[in-house]
Amino acid sequence: MSKYIVKRLLYMIPVLLGVSFLVFTILSLTPGDPGSIILGITAKKEDIAALNAEFGYDQPFLIRFLNYIGDIVFHFDLGTSYATRQPVLDSILARFPNTFLLAVLSMCLSSAIGMAMGIYSAVRQYSAMDHVCVVVALVFASMPSFWLGLMLLILFSLKLGWLPSFGASTLRHFILPTLTISLPSAAGTLRLTRSTMLETVRQEYIRTAKAKGASNRRVIWKHALRNALLPVITSLGGGFGASLGGAIIAETVFAMPGMGTLMTTAIRQKDVPMVMGATLFLAVLFSVIILIVDILYAFIDPRIKAKYQNGGKSRE
Repeated sequence: MSKYIVKRLLYMIPVLLGVSFLVFTILSLTPGDPGSIILGITAKKEDIAALNAEFGYDQPFLIRFLNYIGDIVFHFDLGTSYATRQPVLDSILARFPNTFLLAVLSMCLSSAIGMAMGIYSAVRQYSAMDHVCVVVALVFASMPSFWLGLMLLILFSLKLGWLPSFGASTLRHFILPTLTISLPSAAGTLRLTRSTMLETVRQEYIRTAKAKGASNRRVIWKHALRNALLPVITSLGGGFGASLGGAIIAETVFAMPGMGTLMTTAIRQKDVPMVMGATLFLAVLFSVIILIVDILYAFIDPRIKAKYQNGGKSRE
């Protein structure tokens, strides 16, 4: 297991280099320059050129990229924001807790609702409740997140006045954004859990367990659920990693100071250090989350744990 973890951590190095090069290339190919965006089109060309020179933006693409990577490798420095003149890492750490809390709350709520309803729907297949769960899942899965967020805002903030409509200073500010993200996600989790549970309960070892006199509760929770959880955990892990990238729609609708709004603002301003720093920060987190998901497989499925211990190929 330890060799596998070290191997996966080493794999992160070329991944991060590839991500940084790709994002840096895209930012360089987009029209405009930081000096013109910050000072405006009415500024003097000399002032714009001086500001670009200060940022090092007048240098060739490859030199700028190598200098940026060198600062990270040798000085652990993500750079300074062009727009705010503040260290990029400080800006990220100031915004990330809001996004992290929103992602955790959304994942917990969506997994609790989706898995519970998915298991019940699979166990009671073709029942009235099964049909209700499937219909509800289809409705929320096809519902645009921005529309759902606006409807929740209008109902609970503007009409009823129960919840705040913007900000992130208290837990009450996270209720509506969490619902906006978790309800469509719960619909996908419900459908995935239901389909994997239905596939699992038809396996021969499930019929064998029932033939030996095991109770339905034991068969469902001990035998079927553990195998059915593998694709669900993969989906939840990927969704959680994507949420850490900033739930841009929810943060925009509810004006939350998070990673999503930070990155979109930096992209509009062509704030290269901010975009690069935030992207690398999130790429590291996403890689670690996927590694944790793979490790969780070993605790759920003994066969995968045996592969880790025997030095076999990992589940990828």
